[in-house]
Amino acid sequence: MDYKTLKSIIEGLLFLSGDEGISVRQVAEITEQRPELAAGALEELKEDYVTQERGLQVVQIAGNYRLATLPEHAHYFERLAYSPSRSTLSQAALETLAIVAYRQPITRVEIEEIRGVKSERAIHTLNNKDLIHEVGRAEAVGRPILYGTTKSFLESFGLASLNELPEPSNFESTDNLEEETQLLFNKLDTQMTFEDIEQP
Repeated sequence: MDYKTLKSIIEGLLFLSGDEGISVRQVAEITEQRPELAAGALEELKEDYVTQERGLQVVQIAGNYRLATLPEHAHYFERLAYSPSRSTLSQAALETLAIVAYRQPITRVEIEEIRGVKSERAIHTLNNKDLIHEVGRAEAVGRPILYGTTKSFLESFGLASLNELPEPSNFESTDNLEEETQLLFNKLDTQMTFEDIEQP
């Protein structure tokens, strides 16, 4: 494998690893390269993002490398997260929220296994809206983030506690995502209607 290809693969691994990031050891194992070569490629890729003035950066947090946005652009990202056109939850976000609500604590990888698609953007949206948050780390390789719902989630859906979540007909099944999502949709619609009635 040539060095340019190695860096390209590492960039893809950084993207796929999301908030959890990826360690030098993991990169070395996945690419079947020496750890020192993987570390050098990571550092060079980190420099590339700086010298090319890219919109992302490679950062190292708690021993893991990950992609991150630039702090000086934060104002624009806040506009995206809180713009009126995004005030309601998309189907993807609500599906992700239903999974977290009914199966918490849960990792991003587990969410994606249930949905069958990448869910990083949906998780990011839910985080920004303070509907889910990090509740710990799983005892697995890489210590992935565990997600759970927040107090704001309960307030948004008019719930006193998680015990008041609408109960699916067959909770034990892993195939009832559509039902769970619809139950949350209905709950959200009911809460929004109630709030509209309360407004003077």
